[in-house]
Amino acid sequence: MSGTSPTALVVDDSPDILNLVSSALRRDGFVVTEASSGDDAIAIARREQPDLIVLDVMMPGIDGIETCRLLREFTNAYIVMLTARADEVDKLVGLSIGADDYIVKPFSPRELVARARAMLRRPRTTESESSLRIFSGMKMDTGTREVWVDNEAVFLTRTEYEILDSLAVDPRSVVTRSALVQRIWGQDWFGDDHVLDVHMSSLRRKIGDVSGKPRFITTVRGVGYRFVGATADPA
Repeated sequence: MSGTSPTALVVDDSPDILNLVSSALRRDGFVVTEASSGDDAIAIARREQPDLIVLDVMMPGIDGIETCRLLREFTNAYIVMLTARADEVDKLVGLSIGADDYIVKPFSPRELVARARAMLRRPRTTESESSLRIFSGMKMDTGTREVWVDNEAVFLTRTEYEILDSLAVDPRSVVTRSALVQRIWGQDWFGDDHVLDVHMSSLRRKIGDVSGKPRFITTVRGVGYRFVGATADPA
């Protein structure tokens, strides 16, 4: 993060939403910049490299979905998408646009700030060199956060990678849903577990876990998840 105060870019074509979100973040100590279009957001993000971007889905011109994709070409900022409909969350995750979280309008400013703070507290890798985890059919580089399945590179969002990493760090052990939510989103998580479900669904699809015949992640019904990939020796 930049200096002592985290920085945020809020992007929405509604002045009311811009004011609501920006005011809440400023009260919590964020240095906030605003944009009302995708074009402006891309220019500002490229120039200022904010720690957090709050981005509305529905905007004239370049919508939030395309803006998010373009932002991901050059920034590793945490991105929170604002959507007007709960049923859009599944679709947005499935599109793999690179967002880290999704909040449905209307929302509590306190909820948004809590989620933002939880994301900024996520542990970041401190490894200066590559460290490989090798499983049968999968390889993970915890230094670069890259993943390969059957020797093919797989693009995972930050959240998807952190879910996979949280499970693969201790193969065969069951990680409860609540423990996984706390590891990924922190103790101050607001909301239900549905966001975990949609991120997990997207992760499984990307790594080729076919329903009923998972290669890497199994569901322990009523409890959580287990990574079942067999460890393998380096080639």
